[in-house]
Amino acid sequence: MRSPVWIAGGTTEGRKLAHYADRWQIRAYVSVATDYGASLVPESEFVTVVTGRMDEGAMEHFLREKGIAQVIDATHPYATAVTANIRAACEKVGVPYRRVTRRAGTYAQEKDCIAVRSIAEAVEVLSHTEGTIFLTTGSKDLDSFAKIPDYAKRIYARILPVRPSLDRALDLGYLPAHLICMQGPFSTELNAAMFAQTKAKYVVTKNSGRTGGFQEKLAAARKAGAVLVIVERVER
Repeated sequence: MRSPVWIAGGTTEGRKLAHYADRWQIRAYVSVATDYGASLVPESEFVTVVTGRMDEGAMEHFLREKGIAQVIDATHPYATAVTANIRAACEKVGVPYRRVTRRAGTYAQEKDCIAVRSIAEAVEVLSHTEGTIFLTTGSKDLDSFAKIPDYAKRIYARILPVRPSLDRALDLGYLPAHLICMQGPFSTELNAAMFAQTKAKYVVTKNSGRTGGFQEKLAAARKAGAVLVIVERVER
């Protein structure tokens, strides 16, 4: 029986590789940061999901314990610390390492922006960070962002001032003091004031174009010194 491979990352690329392993009956471990990320990986007798963050030492132990033959790093391009730990662990154990790269999006090369391809990927990336998160994506995806560790303390959510949106947020455990119920459009100045007041380190938005107030949020995040997490495409 062939030794297994380790696919690191809850990204779109990581899930595609998991599907490939399942299709061709390749034994693989797929690691993700959250239970939500794990739920998106296909169930298979050939694919085993590993949930939770590992430091370099834990990675070394994992490689030896599972007898990993090759590592495929499909973590998000922003997760540089994770990639560094994977590389170091592979070098120490002597396991071949391969890095999956992606074509850069419109904002991927800018230091104050993180481009992701889905809400799930945004959750995975933010699960590796610390600091306040400001959501401007409405109430629809609040259940997904609730999978981020310490979400109730970390997240401020701007939602529509309607009862269903508020009830949904409260039922999911978001703190009342962290809910901003307002109807847009929002100017750059008002956005910047909200981001600064909440001490947001990350602001999450969908790339909704000019009519969705994207440019105002981009300018406001830069003014407030926050990193803008841009969901380029929402997976269906």
